[in-house]
Amino acid sequence: MNATASNRRNFLRQATTAAAIAAIGSAIPTNSGESAAAQRAAGASPDKLQLYKAVKWGMIEGAPTVLDHFQICKEIGYDGMELISPADFSAEEVRKASDATGLPVHGLVDMKHWDVRLSAPDAKVRDEGVAILRQAILDCHAFGGFSVLLVPGRVNGADENHDHVWQRSIVGIRQVLPLASKLGVRVLIENVWNGFCETPEQLRDYIDEIDNPWVGSYFDIGNVVKFSPSENWIRTLGSRIVKLDVKDWSTTKGFDAKIGEGDVNWAAVREALREIKFSGWCTAEVAGGDREWLTDVAKRMDQTLLA
Repeated sequence: MNATASNRRNFLRQATTAAAIAAIGSAIPTNSGESAAAQRAAGASPDKLQLYKAVKWGMIEGAPTVLDHFQICKEIGYDGMELISPADFSAEEVRKASDATGLPVHGLVDMKHWDVRLSAPDAKVRDEGVAILRQAILDCHAFGGFSVLLVPGRVNGADENHDHVWQRSIVGIRQVLPLASKLGVRVLIENVWNGFCETPEQLRDYIDEIDNPWVGSYFDIGNVVKFSPSENWIRTLGSRIVKLDVKDWSTTKGFDAKIGEGDVNWAAVREALREIKFSGWCTAEVAGGDREWLTDVAKRMDQTLLA
């Protein structure tokens, strides 16, 4: 990839971080006086990562309304919210809940990307996937967020092999980039168990082939342990990483391993993140639960990533 594209990507990541700091600087969780994120932004130790915590929307149980979702996360000490698209709530509800709690929306997940895939053999399905992604970008902007998490496809037989996923998804993603750049919403590729880009070099080259500053990596720390150490992926992807999904994984418990109790080498992950000068959002992606469970998840994120 040329130097100009790399410089654009670095500029966008710096701008994203600055926006995150500005957005959460006034978030005041009731249980701690001042948000952990605001404290870190104001005077963090140079050895500690500047990270902002969230959880997946579906993890928050016992919250019948949008405001309840926000309120629970604020009281526990999370720094912001990640939503979903399509959703059964309105942008007005989200904006009011964000204003009431001081918690920003950092992004959302395209919830249809597995079933309506950009890599599907049927061109009509691919077109539908592009339309869904475009709507997710619009929803994200309406909610006040700045990224859409996307799984670009799935290796699924002879009619949907690795090369198909690579080429078809890139065609689809490029169709939404004018809108993404206009609204300031980044399309971030998550690494999952979909048979696609199972080495860090492949994912690096995939993002580089798209060669657009509005596309980056939503790096899932736990998803890659099956293939190779997470810290190796971090160093290879470097500034392509815009956000983190946080989970653990072990050969004995799989994804049932709690954060900090699996095979992820968290000390090595922290060191690799420092090496690439990462700062930004990290969102837990584990089993959901009640307030007590979500409190434990927050503590585990602090213990593993902010130790």
